[in-house]
Amino acid sequence: MRKLADRALEDVDGAIARDPAASSRLELVLTSPGLHAIWAHRGLHALYQQPGGRLPARVLATVARSITGVEIHPAARLGRRFFIDHGMGVVIGETAEVGDDVMLYHGVTLGGRSLAHVKRHPTVGNRVTIGAGARVLGPINVGDDVQIGANSVVVKDVPSGAVATGIPAVVRFPKRNATNQWLDPAIYI
Repeated sequence: MRKLADRALEDVDGAIARDPAASSRLELVLTSPGLHAIWAHRGLHALYQQPGGRLPARVLATVARSITGVEIHPAARLGRRFFIDHGMGVVIGETAEVGDDVMLYHGVTLGGRSLAHVKRHPTVGNRVTIGAGARVLGPINVGDDVQIGANSVVVKDVPSGAVATGIPAVVRFPKRNATNQWLDPAIYI
């Protein structure tokens, strides 16, 4: 039980570090549908792994989706300190894998491009930010420290440290200035 509480606090701390509008941990715990969806998923993922747990986990995931506006398949694998800001409209598919310290904005889809029973959803590395409305589709790899721009459509691998923007997404390695700001305004997400 202590481990569960520690992981939940870790999620809250990850959220507060990335949400400038949050004024306290208590506020996030009470008002963040993204955190609520992640916590529901963590329990449902454990249930999904148990014999006879798949159907109950899927049913309860539907309930969680109706409450939070976030759809996460119970088989998806989510890393530590994951945060979904705003939440509404996020979809994370069955074979998706998400690393640690990842942030998604509303309307993001980590979706599949195949109907076959194979790995068909993205694998997202650590410290990745995916902007509002972005679509990351297929069994692609998104490396560590990647930023994906709002409303971008990503259907090919994105190497670590890159920025992907546009439809279809173009991968770049833009320069930053001394204050760590992107020099190219098209990068902002």
